[in-house]
Amino acid sequence: MPHDLGHQGEITAVSYLVEKGYRVLRRNYRYRRNEIDIIALDKRTLCFIEVKTRSSDAKGHPLEAVTPDKQKEIIRAASAYLAALPPPEPDCRFDVIAIIAHTFMNGRISDFNLEHVINAFTVDLG
Repeated sequence: MPHDLGHQGEITAVSYLVEKGYRVLRRNYRYRRNEIDIIALDKRTLCFIEVKTRSSDAKGHPLEAVTPDKQKEIIRAASAYLAALPPPEPDCRFDVIAIIAHTFMNGRISDFNLEHVINAFTVDLG
């Protein structure tokens, strides 16, 4: 059930992003054990987007699940993705989409709150 909810959360996030004018380039990009849920273009900015979906916030808000360790994993995967692109490196940012699914029936999310945090975290170059 949690995997199904997470998968449907990603589908919901993609629909939201497309509606906002983003161009989705990749889903579930993997580099070793690290994964980026969605890679998309917001105009000319390359966005690495983590999606966290929960059925409630009883065990904490979904945004709280994007811990510093999780951020490092996403940054590692993003670095690998960027290394495979031809120069010049595009402007990039890391976003998080948090979804609380109030209704999840028959494998679909029908009632939800979605919060999109643009530039949710940055790479610490220090």
